Amino acid sequence: MTSESAVPRGPFDVAIVGGGVVGCALARRFALAGASVVLMEKAVDILDGASKGNSAILHTGFDAPPGSLEAACIAEGYRDYDEIHARLGLPLIRSGALVVAWTDAQEAALPSLMEKARANGVSDVAPLTRAETLALEPHLAPTLRASFRVPREGLIDPWSAPLAYLTQAMAHGAEVLRGCAVTGGARAGDLWRLDTTLGEVSARLVINAAGLYGDLLDEALIGRRDFTIRPRKGQFVVYDKPAAALAGHILLPVPTAITKGIVVCRTAWGNLLVGPTAEEQEDRANAPLDHATLDALRAKGEEILPALAEHDVTAVYAGLRPATEEKDYRIAVHEAGSYVTVGGIRSTGLSAALGIASHVLRLAQEAGHGWQAPNEVAWPRMRNISIAAPRDHESAGNGGIVCHCEQVTRREIEAALSAPLPARSLSGLKRRTRVTMGRCQGFHCSGPLARMTAGAFDLPMAGNG
Repeated sequence: MTSESAVPRGPFDVAIVGGGVVGCALARRFALAGASVVLMEKAVDILDGASKGNSAILHTGFDAPPGSLEAACIAEGYRDYDEIHARLGLPLIRSGALVVAWTDAQEAALPSLMEKARANGVSDVAPLTRAETLALEPHLAPTLRASFRVPREGLIDPWSAPLAYLTQAMAHGAEVLRGCAVTGGARAGDLWRLDTTLGEVSARLVINAAGLYGDLLDEALIGRRDFTIRPRKGQFVVYDKPAAALAGHILLPVPTAITKGIVVCRTAWGNLLVGPTAEEQEDRANAPLDHATLDALRAKGEEILPALAEHDVTAVYAGLRPATEEKDYRIAVHEAGSYVTVGGIRSTGLSAALGIASHVLRLAQEAGHGWQAPNEVAWPRMRNISIAAPRDHESAGNGGIVCHCEQVTRREIEAALSAPLPARSLSGLKRRTRVTMGRCQGFHCSGPLARMTAGAFDLPMAGNG
C-alpha cells in the first residue's frame, strides 16, 4: 500500500532511504523476512536516480575482483533472479556474451580474464578463435583477433525488475513514500527518528541506499562518512530495432582498470545499444549529453559492427553511477547495529541487487534484528513489455495501441496508472510501459497520452519528462 499524502509515524522495523534498484530489492528482502518496512524516495517516483540509466544486462560477475563483496553479491543476485523471475513475470533473454580482443595486448589478456571468471565460479567460459567468433557473430568487424564466450550473461528489463521487487514488498505490508527526502535525524533509545519533507518517520533499523547521495546521508545521520561519492557519467546510444539483428550476443571489450568499456548489445525491448562511457564529474544530479562524445560512441559502435552505419539512432541517454575511491562495494554496519550503509554500488547494482539485499539481511540478523517470516509468499506478476514473451497488443480487449513505436496499449497505460504503486510522472510511466521511448520519441502519442494522464502526475506532461 502507499500512503504518500499522510506519512505513517511508525515505528517501523526497517526504514530504507532510496528507491533505486537496490532499495527496492532491500524492501522485498526485509518484507519477506517479516519486517515492517518503509521505503522513502525523494523523487516523485522510484528509479529516478542512478537506476534510471544502465545497460540492462544481467551479469554473472565473471570479471569482478575475485573474493570481493561485489563478486559474491553479483553471484547471489544472479542466482536469485534466475530463480524468481518467471514467478514475477520478468524476462531473461539468455543471449550469452563474447569478450572480444581487437589488439595483440587484448588477446594476450584473454587467458587471465578466463581464469578470473573461473575464480568467480563462472566455469563455463570458453575460448574462441577468430574464425569461431565470426561464425557466431558474422557482422563483427573482421579485424578482431579472438574472444571467449560467457554463456550465462543475459538481457533483462532493468525497470520492471525493481518495480516487481517493490510491488512484492508492498504485498507484504511495506509502505512506500515518494517525494519524501530525508533531511536529518537522530537515534533516541532503540529508535531512529528521521526528519523528512513529509514529516517524522521512526524505525528501529535504518538502511542507507541513497545511491549518489549515500555519503551525504551518512554524514547527516551518523556524523561521518567513510567514502566519498564520485559520480561517473555513462552516455549511451540506442539504435532502431532493425539494428538488433546485427548482434546475437552481448559484445564486451577487454576491460581496463577504470571501466568495463563500451558494450554493444541488444536490449530486452528489441533495440541495439552502444555504451556506456565513463566520465568523472562533480554534479550528482545532472548527466548532460555531449554531442562529440555521442558521435565518438557511434563511431566506436560502427568500428565493432560496421553495418551499424546503415542504421538509425532512436535515442541517446546518460546515467550516473555512484562510484567511490575504491572498486568494491561500501557496505557497513554502524550505530550498534541500528544503521547500515549500502554505498558505492556503481554499474553492477542491477545484477547484484538481490544478492546485496540478502547480504544486508544477514548483517541485520547478526546485529540482533529478527522477525517472523510470513507463512505464505505473494507473487505479483508484472506486465511484460519485453520481446521475450507476447505483448499486450497481441491480446483482445487492450483498448488499442496508443504508442505505435513501442506498441503500448491503452490497457497497459491504464494499468500503470492504477497499479499498487502507480506512475506519478511521465518518466515513471515510460519505465513501466515504454510509452514515448520509440522512434518518434512521443511525437505522435503525446497528445492522447496527455489526456489519459490528466490529474495522474504531480506535474502535467507539458512540464514533465
